[in-house]
Amino acid sequence: MNLMTVEQISKFYGEKRIFENLSFGIETGDKIGVIGINGTGKSTLLKAIAGIEEVDRGKISRMRELKTAYLPQTPLFERDECAIDYVLRTCAITDVTGESEAKTILTKIGIDDIYARCSELSGGQRKKIAIAAALIAPVDLLILDEPTNHIDTETISFMEGMLKKTAKALLLVTHDRYFLDRVVNKTLELDGGRLYVYHGNYSQFLELKAQREDLEAANERKRQSFLRRELEWVKRGAKARTTKQKARLDRFEKVSMQQSPLKKQEVQLTGLSSRLGRKTIELRNVSKDYDGKIVIKDFGYTVLKGDRIGIIGPNGSGKTTLLNIISGKTAPSSGSVEVGETVKIGFFSQESNDLDREQRVIDYIKETGSYIDTSEGKLSATKLLERFLFTDDMQYSPIGKLSGGEKRRLFLMKVLMSAPNILLLDEPTNDLDIETLRILEEYLEGFDGAVITVSHDRYFLDRTAQRIFSFEGEGKIKQYEGGYYAFEEARQEPVKEKSIKETVKRENTHQPRMSYKDKKEYESIESEITAIEEKIAAIDDEMRTCATNYSALTELTNEKEQLEKELEQKTERWLYLEELAQSFL
Repeated sequence: MNLMTVEQISKFYGEKRIFENLSFGIETGDKIGVIGINGTGKSTLLKAIAGIEEVDRGKISRMRELKTAYLPQTPLFERDECAIDYVLRTCAITDVTGESEAKTILTKIGIDDIYARCSELSGGQRKKIAIAAALIAPVDLLILDEPTNHIDTETISFMEGMLKKTAKALLLVTHDRYFLDRVVNKTLELDGGRLYVYHGNYSQFLELKAQREDLEAANERKRQSFLRRELEWVKRGAKARTTKQKARLDRFEKVSMQQSPLKKQEVQLTGLSSRLGRKTIELRNVSKDYDGKIVIKDFGYTVLKGDRIGIIGPNGSGKTTLLNIISGKTAPSSGSVEVGETVKIGFFSQESNDLDREQRVIDYIKETGSYIDTSEGKLSATKLLERFLFTDDMQYSPIGKLSGGEKRRLFLMKVLMSAPNILLLDEPTNDLDIETLRILEEYLEGFDGAVITVSHDRYFLDRTAQRIFSFEGEGKIKQYEGGYYAFEEARQEPVKEKSIKETVKRENTHQPRMSYKDKKEYESIESEITAIEEKIAAIDDEMRTCATNYSALTELTNEKEQLEKELEQKTERWLYLEELAQSFL
C-alpha cells in the first residue's frame, strides 16, 4: 500500500541548490536508507517528508490520516522533563498499558532511572530516550535522522532488532554500514542534486551502484565516439539541404546537448605525519573518578608506534575521559602519564560544534598556515580545501552556513594538517558521510603512527582497529585482540564455557521426570505448531490480496504478530519437552 508519493520536489537555500526534481514512493513494508556525501540535503529531505520543512517546488502526497514520527539528530526536551514523561508526551500515551510499555522500552534501552531529569543526563542518554519514544510510537512511518550517533553499540544492536521486526515503514539517514545492511531493504542515494533508487540493503546498493556507473561510463564512451565521428562529418562541409542531412545534423545537436555523467565528488585526504621516536605515551596505574564515581581504575598501557586501538563501552562509561587523559586535557586522579619528546598528538574530538560560526572557512584553516606541507609538496590552504570538497563559495562563507557533517570534515582537515604522529579520534564517524569514512579508513591504513579511536561504529572498528579496549563497569578496562567482530566472538566464549559446565552439571544430577500431562502435550504440540504456521501463511496470502485496504491490513498485521509470539512460545516449549523425552531414551 502506498503511504507517500514524492513528485519532482526541489529545495534551494538562496542560490544554492540542495536537491532538484526528486521523485520516489514509500510503500508499506519499505525500510529505506538515504545516503550521500555531507551537504547533499539528506537531513533536509527527511524534514520535508516529515512535514517540518517546505519544499520550493514539487508535490508530496500522503495517505489519508498517515501517522509519522520524526527523530532529529538532536532531540529537544521540555524544561524539567523526565525520561518517562518525554516518552508519554511524544507518543501521546494516556493508558496504563501504554505507560507500562514505555517503562519497559526505557529499561531495555539502558535508562536505569526513568524519572531522571533529561537536562541532567548525557547527550547519549537523551538520545536513547528519544529512540525509545520513536520505537513505540503508534505510527505508520518512522523517520530517523542519524539514530546511531552518540549511542553505544549495545543500544544500536537492540535498535536493529526492534526495527527489523517492526511493521512500520522506515526512512532513515545513517553512516552505520552494518546497520544499513541489517535493517534496510531499499536505498536512496543523493548525488549532485539527483536521486538514485536501489532495491536492497547497503551491500546490494554497492553492487547495483557499480553496475550503474559502469553502464553510464559505457554509454558516455559511445556518445563521445559518435560525437567525434559526426563532428568530422560536419567539418567536411555537410550542408542541411536534404531531409536526410538535416535529420543527421539535428541528431548531432541533440546528442551533443546531453549531459555527461556527473564527476564523482571524493574527498582527497592528504597530510604528513611527524617522526615518532622510541618513547611514545605510557600510562601507569591511571585512575579517574568524578565525585566518588570511579570511571577508570588502575589502568596501564604503553602506546606502540603502529598501534590501532578501538575503545568501546556504554554511554558515560569514561571513553572520552581516557582520550582526554592521554592527550593531557584531563589530569588523572592518581597514576601518571609520560609522553615522549617526539610525540605530536592530533585530537579529532567532538568539539567541532564549538567552532566560531562567524569565522570564514578559509580563515579557520589559515590559522594553521597559508601553505601546508604534504606528501606531494606544499599545497595552499585554498587547494587543500578543494580536496576536502569545499568550493570557492564555501571557503569564503562563515562556518555557521556549513552542515554538521561539513563542519566535522573541516575540523578533520585541520587536525591532519598539523602533521600528527599519534591520532586520537573521538567518535570520528558521527556526522561524516559514508564516502568520507571509506577514504578516512584507507588513509588510516597507511598512517605512519598510532591511532586510538573511540567509536560506536562497528564497521569502522573492524576496518581500523587491531586491539579493543572495552569499558566493563566499575572502572575496569579489558583488552581484546582484533577488531569489533573478534571482540564479540571473544566475549561469547565465557558464555559458551559456562553453558558447557551447566550441561555437564545437569547430566550428573537427577533429571526431572516427564509427567503424564507432559507426555500428552508432547504428542500434540507439533501439530499445534504446524497449525499456527498455516494460519500465518494464510494471513500473508490475505495481506497480499487486500494491500489497498488500510484498516484490514492493520488488523491482519496485529493478528500475525500475536500468532508469531504464540509460535515462539510453543517452539520453546517443544524444545524443552523434546529434551525431556530424549533423556528417557
